[in-house]
Amino acid sequence: MPRRPTDPYPDDISELTGVTKAAILLLAVGSDPAAGVLTHMPSETVEEVTRELAGLGRVPDHIQNSVVEEFYNISIASQYANEGSLSYAKTLLQNSLDPGVAERLLSQIQTQVQKTPFSFLQRAESDNLLTFIQDEHPQTIALILCHLSHHKASEVLVGLAMEKQLEVIKRIANMEQTNPEVIREVEQGLESRLSNMLMQSMEKAGGVPTVSEILNLTDRATEKTIMDGLESDDPDLVEEIRRLMFVFEDIKLVNDKGIQSVLKEIENDELSLALKTASEQLQQKIFTNMSERAASMVKEDMEFMGPVRVSDVEACQQRIVDIVRRLEESGDVMIEGRGGDSEMIV
Repeated sequence: MPRRPTDPYPDDISELTGVTKAAILLLAVGSDPAAGVLTHMPSETVEEVTRELAGLGRVPDHIQNSVVEEFYNISIASQYANEGSLSYAKTLLQNSLDPGVAERLLSQIQTQVQKTPFSFLQRAESDNLLTFIQDEHPQTIALILCHLSHHKASEVLVGLAMEKQLEVIKRIANMEQTNPEVIREVEQGLESRLSNMLMQSMEKAGGVPTVSEILNLTDRATEKTIMDGLESDDPDLVEEIRRLMFVFEDIKLVNDKGIQSVLKEIENDELSLALKTASEQLQQKIFTNMSERAASMVKEDMEFMGPVRVSDVEACQQRIVDIVRRLEESGDVMIEGRGGDSEMIV
């Protein structure tokens, strides 16, 4: 039975549906990763999860941590299932061969199938790996780099501070055979810390603001699919989401000083392309905040531009929206209806 927004959360997450868990996980990872995940989901699932996310309310810490931990454990288990493991090989041999033969074969292949040290770091992107290990002791970093591919080790090394680079290189150069027990201890410590990092996050609230932030970061096609799907069932919810979202046309709500700040970061050819599908009202708002000569040049570019791809127009518009959102966060832009009026000093 679906969870209602007013229902209290249970003590055990096994009582939650998969949709609720998915919504809590999206809330836990943040807007950017959540937007990326939504683009890979079927439209029906996206609609269902988004509706659930909008009704989450405040998620208790223990529920959010349990969901993240469950997802992490399932991911690790799936990885091992896909890759195979020594224990899986042992079970297979014991079930299909004479016990004595199975034992002999296992002893022959055991040394060849040992788990590679730091295997949980092998598939990490170099930037993420650097962030994770850069504060470790140089000896630990040296040990990790020795067990990565040379290409990935080089990428991580380049990202370290110069002083630490020298320390790590010296330790790698002087490193000989390392006690396997020491490697296992370091590996277990790092893996445990990575698991804790995934689970240690502040309690977050779901609801419409979270949905609007996620949808602001998705591509137009995904946003339209979600909003169209929700509108047939809950038009009030869609209207509430739209009020909190910021799209290109909303730039007409930006104060004049803010418009001028935004224009300083945009090239004329990019502005011409972005305004190609803009309303007359928005175009006028932009042109009145430009010099007469600059406005005339943009209008001329638009007039002689010819047919353009919608995707190119939307990409330019999204870049400008990103600039507006960044400047709003820094206080350089005020948007009508989004708290700006109440912050003005008169």
